[in-house]
Amino acid sequence: MDLDFGIAKIEGFIWDKGNIGKNKAKHNVDRDECEEVFLNQPLRVFDDEVHSKLEKRYGALGKTSKDRKLVIFFTVRNNRIRVISARDQGEKDRKIYKQVEQQYE
Repeated sequence: MDLDFGIAKIEGFIWDKGNIGKNKAKHNVDRDECEEVFLNQPLRVFDDEVHSKLEKRYGALGKTSKDRKLVIFFTVRNNRIRVISARDQGEKDRKIYKQVEQQYE
């Protein structure tokens, strides 16, 4: 994980009208699944330099408690994660995450 803030310092999540229903409507990912990804291992977090214009953004590859593999893009505000986008991992994401899982075993 290459994070400026450190995942251990995270105190919770920010859910608001701008992000709470968007991922469910677009990708059938609910907020509980998003939160589970950050609580389960392995978790691979990376800088999202392409979209870090106004504020620092990150991406995360992880899995839910039901083993659904997701990629989540988020920002951190006051030690809380605000999910911007969440979807199932694509083919490239799955290849990277498989390597992460093998290292974790």
